[in-house]
Amino acid sequence: MIPIAKPNIDNREIMKVVSTMEQGLLAQGELVFEFEKNFARHFGYHHAAAISNGTVALHVALKAAGVKPGDLVLTTPFSFIATSNAILYCDAIPCFVDISEETFNISPDSLQEAIKQHPEAKYLLLVHLFGQSCPMDEIMSIANANGIKVIEDCAQAHGATFNNQPVGSFGVCGTFSFYPTKNMTTGEGGMLTSTDEQFILYCKKLINHGSLVRYVHEITGYNYRLTNLAAAIGLIQLKKINEMNTKRKHNANFYYKNINNVNVELPKIDPRSDHVFHQFTLKTDFRDELIDYLTHNQIGTGIYYPIPIHRQQSIIEYLSFKKVKISECPVADKTSNQVLAIPVHPSVTKNELEYIADVINHFLPRK
Repeated sequence: MIPIAKPNIDNREIMKVVSTMEQGLLAQGELVFEFEKNFARHFGYHHAAAISNGTVALHVALKAAGVKPGDLVLTTPFSFIATSNAILYCDAIPCFVDISEETFNISPDSLQEAIKQHPEAKYLLLVHLFGQSCPMDEIMSIANANGIKVIEDCAQAHGATFNNQPVGSFGVCGTFSFYPTKNMTTGEGGMLTSTDEQFILYCKKLINHGSLVRYVHEITGYNYRLTNLAAAIGLIQLKKINEMNTKRKHNANFYYKNINNVNVELPKIDPRSDHVFHQFTLKTDFRDELIDYLTHNQIGTGIYYPIPIHRQQSIIEYLSFKKVKISECPVADKTSNQVLAIPVHPSVTKNELEYIADVINHFLPRK
């Protein structure tokens, strides 16, 4: 089976971790601080704070941005549920904004409409989904005109840009995940980025029990620290990320040139966006048949995401308890029944790419 995802780990990461363990540097320490500096420098961010995973990065970003209980946070219904769970951690209210049929990211038109319906909303948590930036010109224009703070979930978009500006540098904060399936990994881990040094310092307090100086606790914080072991992996991954992203783009480009089946729609790219293809997500009205067909032919697939967040039982119950009506998101509902990802990760070989394209080209659904 050709896997849908595969971490790109080799002897360099292994040796770095072994060296770190031999030195006894297991918890947070100098390697974490080095990882923060190198991450910021590599991608062009002013400041960065390492954290234990992408979900808590969202939690800290929202808290540092000022989200309080009862606040309304505009967000996408089409993402992993961690995006909305972070809003719930703040005892705030997710207000769902429908997506674009073409890019799967938040639609500026839907955002405008949501703000008209909820003028009290002062926060937007967006997601640069599958490796492609949201249309940040339009979104930042809308946000700035309405006094809305923007937090960018970049968990799937390491190295992505919009008009040559890195995602995670438009709003008050960007957040990243280093889960094993992501474009770069530390096993588990995350990062926050910002142009505001004071914002990042506040995030670092929240990450470390409210403390920047040992045993001096200025605020109530959490234990969201990244370990040196994770940072050791991250430092090596940073040296490889350009090569890995280039391979993802190469693989995606091969699909664009070689997949031709009227029953399958290839992902659309905003020409202003440098897409890093965390996923290569097809759309089809024959998804179940295509999954069975590809599985039979030993090709792994993934559905991201089969149930939109606003249809998840945990969200429905939370908003019912808060006596909040759930927004309608018809495009997200429709899209969740059509999407199917195929392997695009750096380990997919040329022969496998040719095989996958050929198999898809021969797919003929029972109509």
